[in-house]
Amino acid sequence: MQKRLIVNHQLLEIMVMRLCHQLIETHGDFSDSVILGLQPRGKFVAQRLQSTLATILGKQVPTGYLDTTFHRDDFRRRETPLMANATKIDFLIEGKRVILADDVLYTGRSVRAALDAMIAYGRPAGVELLVLIDRLYTRHLPIQPTYVGLHVDSLQSQRVLVEWKAQNAPEDHIWLITKTDE
Repeated sequence: MQKRLIVNHQLLEIMVMRLCHQLIETHGDFSDSVILGLQPRGKFVAQRLQSTLATILGKQVPTGYLDTTFHRDDFRRRETPLMANATKIDFLIEGKRVILADDVLYTGRSVRAALDAMIAYGRPAGVELLVLIDRLYTRHLPIQPTYVGLHVDSLQSQRVLVEWKAQNAPEDHIWLITKTDE
């Protein structure tokens, strides 16, 4: 396995700050907007956005986590059963502008599942997608992010790994991993 660093912790911090300023340009004081992190890894993106926005705006932006496990179109095709993650949405999304946050956009299936799962909590006024990494040319569905940290041109055999200190990684990093024949 070959592991190549594509975003170090300083660049990731700058990337998150830039994304937050783009969100503020569109959503102002977030009085009609909320952030939903897609479980499991989008939760860490949402938490980082929330803490950075709190520092900039001086107030907490409503942030929750959404599990999409049972809404995925490949749910019953797996050999081993999937374990559900927690959903935590302690606010109404009815009529709100929702920002779905995830770490990596690959095929678009998780986002499609999130749209289905989110409807159980109300009908939003609009939905936008924020991702740290947009893997280009890999979509199975016509889904495009509104906010992107970095576009990465990658092969099907590669994967992108986002590591967070909150997940016990030594630093926040984003890696491009390639399987080798060794």
